This record gives sequence, C-alpha cells and structure tokens, in this order.
Amino acid sequence: MTLDAIDRQIINRLQDDLPRISRPFAPLADELGISEEALLERIKTLRENGVLTRFGPFFDAAAMGGAFCLCAMEVPAEKFEATVTKVNAHDEVAHNYEREHQLNMWFVLACETPEGIAQTAEAIEAETGMKVHQFPKLQEFYIGFRVAA
Repeated sequence: MTLDAIDRQIINRLQDDLPRISRPFAPLADELGISEEALLERIKTLRENGVLTRFGPFFDAAAMGGAFCLCAMEVPAEKFEATVTKVNAHDEVAHNYEREHQLNMWFVLACETPEGIAQTAEAIEAETGMKVHQFPKLQEFYIGFRVAA
C-alpha cells in the first residue's frame, strides 16, 4: 500500500490523544480537511492493509489492579511466523517485536490481574512448546515513543 500525505498525517496524529467525546474523529477530520466518514474509511483501509496493526486506547493495567510484563522467547527462524501468529492471538499481547538476539521475540503482556501474566505465559508455552522468559517491571519510565510516518 502506498501512503499519501493524508495517510501519513493520520498515522502521526493517531499517536496523540483523541478527545473523550461521542465523536472523537470529527475534530481530527476537521484538522485534516476531510470528512469524518473519509477519515474513518482511511483508518479502516490502513488497518486492513496492515499499516496499522493495533488501534485503540492505552490503559494503565497496573493502576486498575492488573499488570504488565515484558516477555521474550527464543524462536527458531523457521518457526518464527507460526509462533508470532500464536502469540499475537492472545488479547493480552502487545508490542511484539523481532530482535537480532538469542531471545529474538519480545512482547508485552498486559493482563487484568497479576496472576494473568503467569497464566498467559504458560498458555503461550503450551501452544508453542517454547519458554516464555518474563521480565516484570521494577520501575516505570515514560518515554513518549512515537513513530513518524
């Protein structure tokens, strides 16, 4: 998919807060000079084409009684795609990245309860036959990560 200037503006702008109103996309559409319907259609197309893989609110699971955990796996190259599909099928999985390292698959688990971390990791291990290494958060840092389109 080739991105035009408006697609790039949408991607960049979606990384900022949207207003908590009944029609949060209307002000963004106004900013971009397009209709709300056109904006929603473009977001749908970006999702369908895999340009946007996840889109939605970010909740602080720990503040709501849940937990986050950084996890890593050592996945053989020939099993990587099949494994990433199994791992990403879990709603608790976010931010899944491939790295050039012995532990080559890194992802975050965000669960409703602290116990959910171990349960989800165990489920992934059972489904993949591979160890999920858990690196629980000891201290929180806010980095403000953004990707420019």
